[in-house]
Amino acid sequence: MDLAGLPYSLDKMHLADLPTISFIERQVFATPWSIQAYRQEVLYHETASYLVLRYAGARPGGGGAWQRPWGARQDPTLLGYGGVWMILEEAHISTLAVRPEWREQGLGELLLAALIEQALEQAAETVTLEVRESNRAAQGLYVKYGFETVGLRKRYYPDNQEDALIMSTPPIQTAAYRTDYKARVEALVRRLRASPDVPKAEPGACHASLV
Repeated sequence: MDLAGLPYSLDKMHLADLPTISFIERQVFATPWSIQAYRQEVLYHETASYLVLRYAGARPGGGGAWQRPWGARQDPTLLGYGGVWMILEEAHISTLAVRPEWREQGLGELLLAALIEQALEQAAETVTLEVRESNRAAQGLYVKYGFETVGLRKRYYPDNQEDALIMSTPPIQTAAYRTDYKARVEALVRRLRASPDVPKAEPGACHASLV
């Protein structure tokens, strides 16, 4: 994905990212994955791809570029992350999250588009995910990229026994889907280039996950 002109980068998730991932995970998910679970995914899940979204611009409010303090447990430049599992011809989005204070800037959409790009490159035929039945905002984003509700997992979420909607794309290798996907990504990049890259809220102000 071409992020030229944007203050963001997409990188492969590494073990050094996991303390920050764990911190964000506890902020946004009611039933967060453990750091050990992510370690297993990064090291041993051969059919999984995990990406992290980093902020590469000037520090919000001035003060020059971000500096990552080596040895620090928190990386403030890491804004979000996502993962996709390849299961035969299907790509399954396993997680997608953005720091609460960086919501509503299109970064969740950027990660979603990057995961779909991973699926396209790995010759997946469709992309699937689960989402809380009450999470209308996330569902709206997924619909934008062609997802439709195809099933229901009863009492899927252990924290409150909420049902999960199973959502899936149509075949993504078709010319029609690729054309629509390309147009969505181009519109997103234009939006991001025109938007100020600053946090929208104080850290910890929002605790709703995207998936």
